[in-house]
Formats: sequence, structure tokens, C-alpha cells
Amino acid sequence: MDKILFLEWKSFGNDYIIREFEKCDYEVILFPFPRETEDVRSSKELTEKLASIIMQEKPAFVFSFNYFPVAAIACKACRIKYVSWVYDSPYILMYSQTVFYETNRIFVFDQAEVLKFRQMGVKNIYYMPMAAAVEDYDAMIPEEAEHIQYDSDVTFIGSMYSETRQHMFRHLEKLDDYTRGYLFGLMGAQKNIYGMDILEEALTPEIVETMRKVCPVTEHGDGLETVEWVFANYFLARKVTAMERQEILERLSQKHEVRLFTPEQTPTLTRVKNMGKLDYYTQAPYAIKCAKINLNISLRSIHTGMPLRALDIFACGGFLLTNFQSDFLEYFEPGVDFVYYESIADAERLVAYYLEHDDERKQIAENGYRKVREYLSYEKQVSKLLGLI
Repeated sequence: MDKILFLEWKSFGNDYIIREFEKCDYEVILFPFPRETEDVRSSKELTEKLASIIMQEKPAFVFSFNYFPVAAIACKACRIKYVSWVYDSPYILMYSQTVFYETNRIFVFDQAEVLKFRQMGVKNIYYMPMAAAVEDYDAMIPEEAEHIQYDSDVTFIGSMYSETRQHMFRHLEKLDDYTRGYLFGLMGAQKNIYGMDILEEALTPEIVETMRKVCPVTEHGDGLETVEWVFANYFLARKVTAMERQEILERLSQKHEVRLFTPEQTPTLTRVKNMGKLDYYTQAPYAIKCAKINLNISLRSIHTGMPLRALDIFACGGFLLTNFQSDFLEYFEPGVDFVYYESIADAERLVAYYLEHDDERKQIAENGYRKVREYLSYEKQVSKLLGLI
């Protein structure tokens, strides 16, 4: 039986994908991966430890959710394939010279990122949407207790990007008035534009230099990322997302029951019911199933991809109202399988309409569920992944 060395960390979907690998007759060897405590970009000690285990176990390939340069280096040294499935965006560890290694097989859920890396000359990178645990969610049927806890007109599950650790923009508080005005004008424009990203291109050399003076950005010796990319995707995109999520939830809560599931405190959203943090495996599916409308408000550094949140909503049979992301169109039809809004005012209009049209809303939710079950289950996606490697 062939083996897979699985780099295990607290990522979504570990249990689901391990089960699929085992169904395909692989023995999965778990390697506790110290993602949060060690330098996974360049640690010589961690690289040597991985190489030693690879030589000992002789797996068919090494697998991880997200991409880690130390794993790529170890696999290249051992002449074995390193398969990674990247679901974070932005994800700075991909911007490493190691992505050019022939032993890599990198799968990314955002087509815009795949195109960008291919244009840089990276050959073994592929578009692969994330997967949904459809069969597991089918078995989770809400009963009276779940309905009491989770029923709502509108539900949003996710970060508000207001936590200190998330709010990268706070590092720019010492900017002069002109630069702050420029950046807030830029972010305000981006907040109202869907389907096109303007943040990175609008950062002029003068603005970037001013930003670097108050917030020096560490550059890596093997890095492919630009300073403009870092500021746009880690600082500005998060702030735009925070602004958008705050405004949408506030405005929807003026007329509808809105429940928010997030670990953060939201004292300014006085009409929104903040329900706290949800467990991804045991609670989130029930919250999705009990909502009439489930919102997806994508992190703005996800340029075209379908966030995992959206696939989970489909897989739970939930009605999805989302901002526009072009990758949806590869698998789903707007107005038939899901609905997207073009502005915050449009989101308000669509919520009011679909709360009044139950049959239409339920049919769209059913259509989306059937599509994700047919094309994007873990079984289907793992089969595609194994075929490509």
C-alpha cells in the first residue's frame, strides 16, 4: 500500500481529506507540523527533520493544506513530489523561489493567483476549488434545539477583521493626513467595486515610500512578493473587508433579524445578534441550515476564487447571497444556483426580495446543493487531485 506523508496542522478539512485518501487505498502517515511555532519558510532543522522522515517512510508524496517552503525543499532533496492545496489568500509563503521546484504540485482555489504564478514561470500550479463535505452535512439534521439556537433571516459566519491581530491597518496610524486621505479614498472606492481589484495598482511609489517609513515591511531573500502586494493584500484588503462587512450587517439589521457568528466583540452593531464563535465541524452546518439567507462577503484579497464558506453553504443546502467572484461561474449559474449582489444597496434589495419569496429561495438553494454535490465534494476533488499528480 502506498503512503502519504500528511503535514498535519489546524486546517479546515483534515478529517475529510484523510478519509478520502484512505478510501483510495493510501496509508496516511501524520506528521505534526509546527506551523505556528517554527520558521516554516527557512528552518534548516525542520527541513532536515522532514527529509529524514521522508527517507524513512518512503511515501508516494507529501501533502499539506497550504504551501510550506521547508516542505518543498525537503521533497526536492529527496526527489519526491510535494502536493499542496492552498486555501488562504493572501498567502505570502507561496511567494518563495521554491515554487519553481519541479517536484511541486501546487493547487490553488483562486484562478487569478494561478494565472499570476504561471505568468511568472511556475509550471506545476493548478486551479482547484476547495471541496465540501456534502455527505457529512447531509447527516446533520437540525432538531428543535438547533432551530431555537440558530434560526435567522440572515446569517453571516466569519471574522469582522476588527481584532487586534487581524487589523493590520493599525500599523499605519502615524501616516500624514494626505496619505491617510489617499488610502481611505482608495479603500472607499474598492469597497464599492466588485469583480476588479484596484488597490495594488493604485499604490504609487511616493505613497508606498511614505507607508514604509511608518511601517517597514520585512523582505525575504527568496521572496517574490513586492512591497505593493504586501500593503495591498495584508493591510488595505483586510481594512476594506472590515468596512464592507460592518456596513452590510448594520444596514441589513435595520429591517431584518441578522445573526453573526464571530469570535470578536461588535459593540457598534447594536441590532445584530452576535452569537460568538462556532465550531466548524459540529456547529457551523446547523447555523447554515437554519438560516433563510446565508451571506458570503469575501475577503478582498481573494480576487476571483470561491471561499470555503460559500461551498459549505451550498453543501448544507443553504441559500447563498454573495459578492461577485468570477470563479463561481465555472460551476454555478447566477439566479439559478446562487445570487450575487452588485452593491450594498443591491444586497438590501435582494435580501428583502428572497425573504418574501420562499419557494424561489428554496429552489435556488436546492439547485446549488445539487451542483456542489455533483462537482465539488471531497470525493470528486480528491479524485481530480490524484489524477493530476
